[in-house]
Amino acid sequence: MMSQKKPIVIGVAGGSGSGKTSVTRSICQRFADKTILVIEQDYYYKDQSHLPFQERLHTNYDHPLAFDNDLLIQHVNELLNNNSIEKPVYDYKVHTRSEQVIEVEPKEVIILEGILILEDPRLLDLMDIKVFVDTDSDLRIIRRMLRDIKERGRTIDSVIDQYTNEVRPMHLQFVEPTKRYADIIIPEGGQNHVAIDLMATKIKTILDNKI
Repeated sequence: MMSQKKPIVIGVAGGSGSGKTSVTRSICQRFADKTILVIEQDYYYKDQSHLPFQERLHTNYDHPLAFDNDLLIQHVNELLNNNSIEKPVYDYKVHTRSEQVIEVEPKEVIILEGILILEDPRLLDLMDIKVFVDTDSDLRIIRRMLRDIKERGRTIDSVIDQYTNEVRPMHLQFVEPTKRYADIIIPEGGQNHVAIDLMATKIKTILDNKI
């Protein structure tokens, strides 16, 4: 039976390709004995089923308005009250929310991961630890390019075009400024074992002291 302690909430933000996922994975590995739930902000893109398909194609996924933070905040609060949620699923082929949902149970540690997870003050208020993964832009574009070409079948031209017109301007305008809200800044993502060890120690302290 799960303890009724309030879960600890960790926000992990950073630019596209910064290494957020590797940081999250490293945290999970260090707490193998704990139950950890990862919620990616990408699952909470707004439903666009009311828009024609051609309009959906122009969605700027790097802008704060692309996210349904109201639903995400509602779900985090449900989890904090030890209730399960139905996490939405986003279908990138049709650029809107799928009818499918994922049943999610509350866990001892909840990691919220996303480029703009530190952008909404209401989300910040729910977090025990706020992390920003800070990686140079040249590394981030290379990682994004490799990922999008290998995993998403994109062309080099389309990746560069999207990065230049959307990703980079949105990063400078919205993502980078959220660094000021971070308790911990981790350069170079998951490769920074010292920073992750320090963070793991902090997480353990909070877990041990949770009422």
